[in-house]
Amino acid sequence: QVQLVESGGTLVQAGGSLRLSCAASGRTFSNAVMGWFRQAPGKERDFVATISWYGVTSYYADSVKGRFTISRDNAKNTLYLQMNSLKPEDTAVYYCAARQPYESTSRNWNEYAYWGQGTQVTVSS
Repeated sequence: QVQLVESGGTLVQAGGSLRLSCAASGRTFSNAVMGWFRQAPGKERDFVATISWYGVTSYYADSVKGRFTISRDNAKNTLYLQMNSLKPEDTAVYYCAARQPYESTSRNWNEYAYWGQGTQVTVSS
């Protein structure tokens, strides 16, 4: 079982930066693929980024590639999302998610077993 709590969401101006954190509890964090997803009002939940167990491999949505960086600190059971050059279209609730242990990276939200409650990111123009 993994419990996830996101933090760091806030209001920021376009062009600014923000770092989201996701604190995980449970012994299986270091063996679980982690991901970030986001959902804007009236839209579907979209993939943002995913990272492998030890952080060696990561994948990004085209819309954030080159601006966002996903990372993890397994010693602290924490996942991060560094967001730079933010745009108004990045406005959404951001969720961190975990797959079951030993599964592979995925861009599909329905393949993630555990979810946080979400943190709101608002980018003003």
